[in-house]
Parts: sequence; structure tokens; C-alpha cells
Amino acid sequence: MKEFFLISFGLIMISNFTFSQFKLEIEITEIRNDTGNIMLQLFDENEKIIAEEVGQIKEKKCSFSITDLKSGKYAVRYFHDENLNGKMDANQFGIPTEGYGFSNNVSGKFGPPLFEKWLFEIREDKRIMLKPSY
Repeated sequence: MKEFFLISFGLIMISNFTFSQFKLEIEITEIRNDTGNIMLQLFDENEKIIAEEVGQIKEKKCSFSITDLKSGKYAVRYFHDENLNGKMDANQFGIPTEGYGFSNNVSGKFGPPLFEKWLFEIREDKRIMLKPSY
């Protein structure tokens, strides 16, 4: 009986750890203005989009809360859709005219940074702070 109890308890503890669900809080600050929305995508480590969110800007800030995430590696990209056309606008040379950013506040020289640099790990509830580039 004691062995059954210990095995059952062990399986419950393993299943609780394996199936834990975590929350990711994202705060984007230093947005140029309160016009438009922030368009955000969350990726898993295989570059698969697992969430797409639209956030309202208030006082040059925007917050997101994404729940039910498993332990693992994730990445975020976002842009400030100032004119509400649903896409990131660029000038004739392909340079973005609206703010944008990536998790870990990484930036690229001529194009987006390598995906591996966006990755961060979640093992518990997590809060990240991001600032767009304009």
C-alpha cells in the first residue's frame, strides 16, 4: 500500500510539472504616440506562430497577457500599426516607417535579427519589457 501511494504521488507530481501552464506578460513602452494599435505575434522555438494579438496603446504603452503556455522557448515580434492598415509600412527602400521590435530588444543591421536571438525561456510566469525601434 505504501509503495502504491508513493508511486501515485510521484506520477501526480510529474504530471503537474509536465502539464504546467504559465502566463507571459508583455509590456511595450516608449511608443511614439497613442495612435493606432500594436500588432504582436508569439512564436514557439520552431518559428510557428502560436498567438497573434492586437493591443491598444494608452499613455505610450501597451500590455499583453498570454496564458496557458507550456515550459519552453518562445519569441515575440511586434509593430506599431499607426495608420490601422494591418501591415507594417515601409518607405521605397524597404525601411520601416512604423515602430517595430523583437523579444530581448534585439535588432538587426539590414533586416530582422536572427530568430535564435529573439528566443527566451519560460519555466514559470514571466514578464518582459520591450521598446520599439522607429
